[in-house]
Amino acid sequence: IYLIDEPSSYLDVKERLNIAKAIREAVSEDIYLVVVEHDLAILDYISDLVHIIYGEPGAYGIVSLPRGVRTGINAYLQGFLKEENLRIRREAITFDLRKEALRFPSKEVFLSWSKLRVSLGTFKLEVLPGEVHRGEVIGILGPNGIGKTTFVRVLAGEIIPEEGYVEKRGSIDISYKPQFISYLRENDITVLSYLREVSDYDISSSHIRSAIIKPLDIERLYKRKMSELSGGELQRIAIASTMLKKAEIYLFDEPMAYLDVEQRFTVAKMIRRICDERESAAFVVEHDLIMQSFIANSIIVFGGEPSENGLANAPMSLRKGMNIFLRDVGITIRRDKETKRPRINREGSWMDRYQKSHGIYYL
Repeated sequence: IYLIDEPSSYLDVKERLNIAKAIREAVSEDIYLVVVEHDLAILDYISDLVHIIYGEPGAYGIVSLPRGVRTGINAYLQGFLKEENLRIRREAITFDLRKEALRFPSKEVFLSWSKLRVSLGTFKLEVLPGEVHRGEVIGILGPNGIGKTTFVRVLAGEIIPEEGYVEKRGSIDISYKPQFISYLRENDITVLSYLREVSDYDISSSHIRSAIIKPLDIERLYKRKMSELSGGELQRIAIASTMLKKAEIYLFDEPMAYLDVEQRFTVAKMIRRICDERESAAFVVEHDLIMQSFIANSIIVFGGEPSENGLANAPMSLRKGMNIFLRDVGITIRRDKETKRPRINREGSWMDRYQKSHGIYYL
């Protein structure tokens, strides 16, 4: 028996698939693997059976009966365990396919960029021209070391490109959650003091508490020192502090790192809600394909040679962007008939061969 805890952490999509394939190949009649995984697409790909663990974080956990992988993940998303006759979530998690047909809710452009060139040491990044619209969430996909963070830092104004420019349309404020957040531990103050210090809103107001503080379960951390927080706790504080800024554009670099499945869906829903309610826009760098499918209207696909050169394409529709990205990775995705969640086809399966033969990598 092999026990593997969160094998996809820190890995990009292609690396996650390689690990998933290796795990599947290791299984035999006398070899069993138990895997803990928060990326549902990868969990779905590698598993035969799943157990759902539910309860109260920090207090107790209950392990469900085993289920087939499709049935188990669908039960988790629906929030109801039929065999136990138990509801584990108030509402189901649903995938809105109408979002994929709506490239962006508004024609109003918040920010645009010309063709950009950036050099960092020996690494060179080229970015094709693009723009972001009010209400739009742009997902950013690509391998590690390809320039995704560099591009986001250019948008944030932290890096000046050698060629080209970024143009804000009017008075546009930007709020940025960086990829690496350990610097937050340098604040030797409580979580409550830190959030009060950085927030543009009254964090005690009922709206902010219900929209940001409670969903991220931050109140129970208020008396903790920033220097004492774990990776997941620190990530939630970083996300909250980014959302507590009044801005037209929000930049999130790998916001799902260190978070469990429930927290990932919570953050994804919060980003979408903030863009809708504040009529703002967001860029989200993320390797979790289900989260990108759940949150994004548009996709920027990065290609190139990691650590050497990168090319960022212009934003395109979610379906087109996913199709291009998945073709490069070499996998196909179908939709679950019941929940509409994306499911990775097993390599060489009938559906995988059919979709590849028709050039449909994202169904």
